[in-house]
Amino acid sequence: MLDTGSPLKTSGDKWDGGPPTTTFEGKRVWRYRTSHRIINHWESVITGNEQHNEKRMNETNLLLKAYYEALYERLVADKALLAKRIEELLTKEIAKRKFEGFDEEKFAAYKDASLAFVDERLEAYNPFGIQYTFGHIGRREAIELELQLNWYDSRQEFEDLVEAARCKAESEMDEQRMQLLANELIKEAGAFPDKSIISAYEAKPALNKLPDYIVAGAIEEIIRE
Repeated sequence: MLDTGSPLKTSGDKWDGGPPTTTFEGKRVWRYRTSHRIINHWESVITGNEQHNEKRMNETNLLLKAYYEALYERLVADKALLAKRIEELLTKEIAKRKFEGFDEEKFAAYKDASLAFVDERLEAYNPFGIQYTFGHIGRREAIELELQLNWYDSRQEFEDLVEAARCKAESEMDEQRMQLLANELIKEAGAFPDKSIISAYEAKPALNKLPDYIVAGAIEEIIRE
C-alpha cells in the first residue's frame, strides 16, 4: 500500500506561504540552511580531513562556493522554465502514483508548495543570502543537524560532493577556470541535495515528500539541458 505520509500543511487547501520549518530542541528552524555555512566548515564533516593541508582546503572551498553560485545563477535564469516543468512533473507523478483527492484546489496547493521550495533552494544557493544560525548548538552538531533536518539523509551525497570538488580543485584558479570547473561539477554531481531527495522518495513515495521530489526532478532536468 502506498504510504501517503502526512499531507502538507495548508489553509483551506492553500499553501500557507512561508518556507517549511522543523522543530529542534524547542527552536523553529528552516528546513534548508544557506549552504555556505556547511561549505565554510566542510572539513569538520569529512573523515580524515586533518590530512588535507590548509591550501588544498581553501581551493576546495572556493570551488564549492563557485558551484553553488553557478547553480543559483542557472536557476534564477531558468525560473520560468522551472515553474513549467514543475507543473508537468507534478501532473505526471500524481497520475503515476494514483494519489487520491487531487482536485483543482489541492493541485494548486501542491504546485504552490513546490514553487515555494524553489525559492527556498535559491535562498540556500544565493551567495548573498541570509546566514542562518543555530543559537548555541556546537559547530559540528550544527553541520550534522543541517544534513539531517529533512526526511531524507543527504550526508553521503554531501561527502561525495566535497570529495569530487577536492579532486577537481586546482591551485591558483582564475575566475574563468573556476566557473568551468564548477559547471563540470554540476554536470557530474547534480544539484545538492537532489540525489538524496529523489532516491529517498522513490524508495518510499509519500505526499509529504512530493514537493521536494518534484523540485529536485525539475532542477535536474534544467541543469542538464
